[in-house]
Amino acid sequence: MTIAINAITPDFVAEIYDVDLAQLSAEDLHAVKQAFWKYSVLIFPEQKLTPQQHVAFAQQFGPIEMDRVLAAENADPRLGHEFADISNLNREGKIWDKASRQRLYKEGNKLWHTDSSFKYKPGLCSLLYSTKIVPIGGHTEFADQRAAYDALSPAMKQKLDGLIAMHAIEYSRKRTGFMEFEQSEAQRLPPVPQLLVRTIPESGRKSLDIASHIGAIKGMGAAEAEALFQQLLAHVIQRQFVFTHRWRVNDLVMWDNRCTLHRGTDFDDMRFVRDMRRATVGDVANTCEQAGVAVPA
Repeated sequence: MTIAINAITPDFVAEIYDVDLAQLSAEDLHAVKQAFWKYSVLIFPEQKLTPQQHVAFAQQFGPIEMDRVLAAENADPRLGHEFADISNLNREGKIWDKASRQRLYKEGNKLWHTDSSFKYKPGLCSLLYSTKIVPIGGHTEFADQRAAYDALSPAMKQKLDGLIAMHAIEYSRKRTGFMEFEQSEAQRLPPVPQLLVRTIPESGRKSLDIASHIGAIKGMGAAEAEALFQQLLAHVIQRQFVFTHRWRVNDLVMWDNRCTLHRGTDFDDMRFVRDMRRATVGDVANTCEQAGVAVPA
């Protein structure tokens, strides 16, 4: 049976039906990839996936990121190295303490961001699977950075052409007041350069590439860089560019980190359990390298 595509808008976000990601034919995989390059966010309802099947599907798009930011996360017994733990649970599977380090760190997930833009080789796509959802809140919002770029003025497009931003996980976490990085964590993830505007190879479309991980822009003072970032962010998250996903159990949602922003919305994380696992596929190279732009020292 050919997959069914229910597009939310003509070229941003689609639900995919009549497909079982646990046993995907070559024909259906090709159709899924074509849909992904077009819509950038795909929602697969009612998927019954083991962790191994989740990883196997993600690997169809490239190598899985295995490293984690927080040192303690590298030995997390709840999930394998292939997954980021998108939950409010501790290592024993119980709701975390209010002052836990994980909880404070994950406050950054409520900021508009892309996964792994703070790594030299950023994230290509992320695949998030829900096993337990909350009754109120806990949604995920997505913003289309391609459409946002298209809507910029010619003068702004010219201004942004070739600009390089510096991304770091410390930059985004400082925005939420998290200052508790261990020395080994900070050394492992120093600031990295990424272009402010990139071209998506599969579609040829230009896209903004901003995220709350940005803390500096080459050639600008700190105040000017922050003002430009805030101006671009306010532009990207206008209502016409944003979609809100309200989770159901056994949803798998995948998004293109190269051209979308996302954030998690608030919920009562001391009362309700929200349990999800995310696999992230790494991009082929740094954004500057992909565009043939000299990487700053």
